[in-house]
Amino acid sequence: MLNSEKLAIAAHLHVLLRRKSGRVTDTEWMASNAEYATEIVCFARAKAQEDGHADLAEWAGKLEAAMATPSAKRPSLAKRPSPEPAPRPALVAKITPLGLSSAEVNPLRYISSLR
Repeated sequence: MLNSEKLAIAAHLHVLLRRKSGRVTDTEWMASNAEYATEIVCFARAKAQEDGHADLAEWAGKLEAAMATPSAKRPSLAKRPSPEPAPRPALVAKITPLGLSSAEVNPLRYISSLR
């Protein structure tokens, strides 16, 4: 399961817990830390049984199932081949307004800076 899907489930459970019990949780930590998620699942199930909130128990089960599945990993950027840099175009000698050719003027003068 993707981390974004885990985060969405954690955010939904966070909102339900906030509305129904006043409990504030950390959604990002819940989606990434299995121990914290397990404690929140236990709390949500206890609160659902205590107050009769079926939706809390349902979303606690969804979070538990999401945390049980391994995260889908994207390929590392370090393993990808780096693209070859584009070749720089050859300078063409042009006559500037001062009568100097462009070869006599610093060719890197305006590259990566303002005039």
